[in-house]
Amino acid sequence: MTRSTRQREREHETEQPEGAQEDEGVRTCPECGSDDLVKSSDRGELICDDCGLVVEEGNIDPGPEWRAFNHSERQSKSRVGAPTTQTMHDKGLTTTIDWKDKDAYGRSISSKKRSQMHRLRKWQERIRTKDAGERNLQFALSEIDRMASALGVPRSVREVASVIYRRALSEDLIRGRSIEGVATAALYAACRKEGIPRSLEEISEVSRVERKEIGRTYRYISQELGLEMRPVDPKKYVPRFCSELELSEEVQSKANEIIEKTAEEGLLSGKSPTGYAAAAIYAASLLCNEKKTQREVADVAQVTEVTIRNRYQEQIEAMGIHS
Repeated sequence: MTRSTRQREREHETEQPEGAQEDEGVRTCPECGSDDLVKSSDRGELICDDCGLVVEEGNIDPGPEWRAFNHSERQSKSRVGAPTTQTMHDKGLTTTIDWKDKDAYGRSISSKKRSQMHRLRKWQERIRTKDAGERNLQFALSEIDRMASALGVPRSVREVASVIYRRALSEDLIRGRSIEGVATAALYAACRKEGIPRSLEEISEVSRVERKEIGRTYRYISQELGLEMRPVDPKKYVPRFCSELELSEEVQSKANEIIEKTAEEGLLSGKSPTGYAAAAIYAASLLCNEKKTQREVADVAQVTEVTIRNRYQEQIEAMGIHS
């Protein structure tokens, strides 16, 4: 009787030197060779998601022993502080003196103690930055946070922007450039990295530097840090522009279809993604009888009406539509 595949695999594993699988860096299933292994928290097992083999059992769950069903419960039961973050120059590890002039029991403190706390607060804020590099980082990260709030981008973008700025600072790319310019360029790069594109015009509106300087600084740090940015897909702008123009899902779907078909014919090469998306939305609004003027679409996309007209003509010719 021939031995089963599982038995042969297990015997082969025992013949290998101890820790051979760990050296490869990726755990694989001994039955089917898949690396899609799933941890079962309720049973403490490591299971192959493809064939169902239990690879390991008796795993230790490193999570908390308590359960929480909303944010307030999680906050009240947690026994640790806030997680570290790249958006603060000290990564959130230092302490701060509370601005409330009250003691541990919630009672107001005397005027003498109040002035003492004010001085302590002031000096504590000063000693949080030990040198010019940290002061530079503190100012830049506060600028990134301010601009990200104005743009309404999620926290993940702020974290990525902070990491990019830290890398630029460590490699001495700030020298000869304004802190605001590099911080704005880092935020623009982070938006593109996270797939939440914002145009240079939108970025420059919330920044204190000009569009030309942002673009120049962005190209420089992108090249020096090897960020490997992919071209922005115009379809990523369509939902936001359609929402601001109060257009239906039908128009949004039609605009995406126009972009896909015309991009396949090579029309997108060398074109501004915002202008391309705006023209597709304008064409889709006409086809779906939800007409918007070129001026309305241009204002939302922050491009000129001439750009929309040119891209629109190219797109309808490529689609074989006669206006």
